[in-house]
Amino acid sequence: MPSLRPTIRDVAAHAGVSYQTVSRVINGEPGVAPATRLRVEKAIAELGYQPNAIARSMATGSTRTLICLSPNLTDYTFACIIEGAQTEARKRGYALFSASAADEGLFAELVQQMVGSRRVDGLMVINPYADGRHAHVPTDVPTVFVGARPREVGVHSVALDDVEVGRMATAHLIERGHRRIAMITGPLAEDCSQDRVLGYKLALSQADIPFDPALQCEGDWSASSAYAACRRLLAVAAPPTAVFAQNDRMAIGVIRAARDVGWRVPADLAVIGVDDMPLASYFDPPLTTIRQDLFAIGEQAARLLLLALQEPTAPPLHLRIPAQLIIRAST
Repeated sequence: MPSLRPTIRDVAAHAGVSYQTVSRVINGEPGVAPATRLRVEKAIAELGYQPNAIARSMATGSTRTLICLSPNLTDYTFACIIEGAQTEARKRGYALFSASAADEGLFAELVQQMVGSRRVDGLMVINPYADGRHAHVPTDVPTVFVGARPREVGVHSVALDDVEVGRMATAHLIERGHRRIAMITGPLAEDCSQDRVLGYKLALSQADIPFDPALQCEGDWSASSAYAACRRLLAVAAPPTAVFAQNDRMAIGVIRAARDVGWRVPADLAVIGVDDMPLASYFDPPLTTIRQDLFAIGEQAARLLLLALQEPTAPPLHLRIPAQLIIRAST
């Protein structure tokens, strides 16, 4: 039976243009008048035309495929970022695949398999400084780092404005009258943890509160690490009256630790987190937190990567996404 799938020539006839013009529109090439581009896009939508990915790849030398490498695919933060990136890439006619690399060795292997063999056009890396994985990023492939300041030349980046996150969270606790404010950080090898520390210290300085190193503990983003850290903090001679946990999971560990030693939240200990996980408003008490738009971070990362593909000589951009204070009952 003859195929009913519309062809590029069908689109051209429907729009009243040449098939070369349709090809330029599909591939995002310049030289097409805005009105003509809209007419072609309308014809594509009306006919349900879908470009042949293999043919386009052969013609352009591009796979129109991107890959995102993340420390894991189960973390809520990473999953939301990837979802945003996939959605944006799909809108632009690209496929974005994701893979997890728990350590530097596996990361290097995946880069060689997918990027070194040119199976993908561009690379997105979440948490590039979790270990030495950043050293395995090829210099001749468009790359975007997510959640970090790139120390390499020519790499685009997008991240939450983590300095402002730390400042905003700490300032909120200060506004509530607290001066003994502890902080439980994520792994300090990661830029976001370091930047949130800077914001914390900035807020203290602006309020003329001296920084006390005894009130800072390092966690690993898990509730259990924050639980242990909080038990240590509450046992000191002058314990804190508030805790800034650098993510929501650690904030939950803090709340549990406080309750296990008979402290009430927020009457005895105020707690603030970061992320605004979907269940944050259902915690007991509902968690005050700093909301980050993870989906938007993923979208922006995909846009930067596509920009790097289209304009390989353009200087790298470093975007910082604003956060929002969400006040609930834990403070």
